[in-house]
Amino acid sequence: MIYLWLFALALLAGCAQDEFADLRAYLAQAGQGVQQKLEPLPPVKTQEEFSYDPGELPDPFRPRSMKAAKSGGGVQPDLTRPKGPLEQDPLDGLRMVGTIEKGGRLFALVRRPDNTLYRVAKGDHIGQNFGVILSISESSIEIKEIVQDGGGDWTESKASMALQE
Repeated sequence: MIYLWLFALALLAGCAQDEFADLRAYLAQAGQGVQQKLEPLPPVKTQEEFSYDPGELPDPFRPRSMKAAKSGGGVQPDLTRPKGPLEQDPLDGLRMVGTIEKGGRLFALVRRPDNTLYRVAKGDHIGQNFGVILSISESSIEIKEIVQDGGGDWTESKASMALQE
């Protein structure tokens, strides 16, 4: 029985060996004598200083003022005139939906986004850019708008509204 105990103890001693001994030996040997030389970092490049001088140009981050154009004449909207209901919406929000002729005069029917319908004639104001109706045909309305350009001057532009079927 003692021999059996000694044999079991010998087997247990054999199992108690370090199972990662060969890995530890390899790592110890692999790291010896190898040293990598690191290259120094490249010098930091200095950036040239840039200064923005807009000169007489308007600040693009400020809303444009609705003041009259600089002296020198030209087109100017009437800023004191009270605005009508069709001047509350941009032109692309308004729809021409038909025409009516009364007393030899042609009127256009314009619908606002809230579905209210208005009868307009030549000379009426329309749109947010001080638009005035120049002419009305069976299929379109021709409009002259007064818009402010990048320099703050007022200029005329033409627009049209086609009949929406």
